[in-house]
Amino acid sequence: MALPVRSVISGSIFLGDCCHARLYSFAAPSVLYRRTQYKATATKMASANAQGRPKTIDSHLHIWASPQEAADKYPYFPGQEPTLPGHLDFLLQCMEEASVEGALIVQPINHKFDHSLVTSVLKKHPTKFVGCCLANPAENGTGVKQLEDLILKDGYRAVRFNPYLWPSGQQMTNEVGKAMFSRAGELGVPVGFMCMKGLNLHISEITELCTEFPSTAVLLDHLAFCKPPLNDEEKLAFSELLKLSRFPQVYVKFSALFRVSRMSSPYLDLVPLLAEVVSNFGANRVMWGSDFPYVVPESGYKGAKEAACLIASQASLSSSEVEWIMGKTVMQLFQGQWLP
Repeated sequence: MALPVRSVISGSIFLGDCCHARLYSFAAPSVLYRRTQYKATATKMASANAQGRPKTIDSHLHIWASPQEAADKYPYFPGQEPTLPGHLDFLLQCMEEASVEGALIVQPINHKFDHSLVTSVLKKHPTKFVGCCLANPAENGTGVKQLEDLILKDGYRAVRFNPYLWPSGQQMTNEVGKAMFSRAGELGVPVGFMCMKGLNLHISEITELCTEFPSTAVLLDHLAFCKPPLNDEEKLAFSELLKLSRFPQVYVKFSALFRVSRMSSPYLDLVPLLAEVVSNFGANRVMWGSDFPYVVPESGYKGAKEAACLIASQASLSSSEVEWIMGKTVMQLFQGQWLP
């Protein structure tokens, strides 16, 4: 989809709905985006808010033990001690301040395959949080049984594939990877891919898994780590991301914006990327996520939500599309978890 070139003039934009009807001041650069009518969009959002604001659900965040909790009950994995706070009380405070009603908790590397902390939080807040466990790709295949137990016994409803945890020289399409991916689909659990070192390194694996096991839903974390392209390699990566829309089971997380933007908050260079992703996948296959607690020193938790709303506004998305991205998509994927 070709997008017209336009300069965004420094100033203020009125945002409603998920950004709580406030004036957002910024000094904006020149970016690509579809023509939009800011005030009309904001009026529609404010009207929806007055009638009952749609739920905002965070599709991607982490929690880990406080130092005291780690000492008492939930130890960190050796060498993975966190460098910033990410305990439950801090998360709940941030969510309340930002009016975020629920979230998908992704098992953090800080506790690696010990899911006891996240499991305890899921049991304590069963209507607020959904759990995404971490796949264990051990060569002996024990990860398949671990995955089944986490889903069937502990109630996890998603699983993360971190390709950098696979044994050296192995890919996510090896026997263990395919067994876990297939089993996830059988259990109705989506698989999230973390392509931190670049989508181009893993696109063949993801394509093979999607083709061979079409019943397994897929979540691409953080725009599949595609940044606004500056060279042919980055253009190819983003093109490959858009091509994955041919698989109806693939969803995109518009999450951890600070990781994929080349700018500081509110990350306006992501406007054309979001427009293209929504154009190809549809808003009902795109979901916002914060990447708490890493986002806190970047934009603040509430600021991350507001940045996503501002980007959506400048991408000329309708209020309905924004509602899908900010909550309805993840609510539909995990039906019965968060009531409208």
